[in-house]
Amino acid sequence: MSDMSSFPPLVRVRDLVKNYSSGSETLNILRGVSFDVEEGSTIAISGQSGSGKSTLLNILGGLDRCNSGSVQVSSQEITQLSETALSSYRQVQVGFIFQFHFLLKDFTALENVMLPAYMRGLGKKEALDLAQVLLIDMKLEDRARHYPSQLSGGERQRVAVARAMVNNPDIILADEPTGNLDPRNSAMVAELLFAGAQRWRKTLMVVTHDEGVASRAKIRYTLEEGLLIPWGPGEVLS
Repeated sequence: MSDMSSFPPLVRVRDLVKNYSSGSETLNILRGVSFDVEEGSTIAISGQSGSGKSTLLNILGGLDRCNSGSVQVSSQEITQLSETALSSYRQVQVGFIFQFHFLLKDFTALENVMLPAYMRGLGKKEALDLAQVLLIDMKLEDRARHYPSQLSGGERQRVAVARAMVNNPDIILADEPTGNLDPRNSAMVAELLFAGAQRWRKTLMVVTHDEGVASRAKIRYTLEEGLLIPWGPGEVLS
């Protein structure tokens, strides 16, 4: 039997620094963040507003650039990728879930989920079939033909979760996925998000203020003063 510990982590971050300049002032958002993400793990990152949680997630997802440091995903150094290569990375390897669902208003729930797979080159029928399966997972099979305006906030966010998984990404990055929801819908979205990640064997990183969401993750961190601080089984790597 092979030793799983011999495999490299899915995500390897070392000495990540991100600064923003505003006039004569420089804001040090990330001050040398280092951590690993093992394949199939679930990680929650908490912290005060403005602490850099979303910035960290955006760098991991190829939506933002760091000032220095290393970010390897599937042993690929994404900090060195061209804009074209980053676009491909975002489409193929990463699934995004944001606080706002960003669904296309003129497309049904089913069409919103299948569209990324269809645009990537999957046949229309195959993309629709896969989208249907994912909507069933999200308990939305009876809402598949509805438009976003006909869905509740919780339903729209569950469609966004399904859409994030449709291209079979290596990692799902969720930025405050329940931030706009009431407690009941927050709990439902969180339950289905983590269950979906487990069923589809996805690595999941969640930025959240919601203790109920964070408590579902196996590894937890707090981002404070530009550094990740372990909470429970997590650890800050040198």
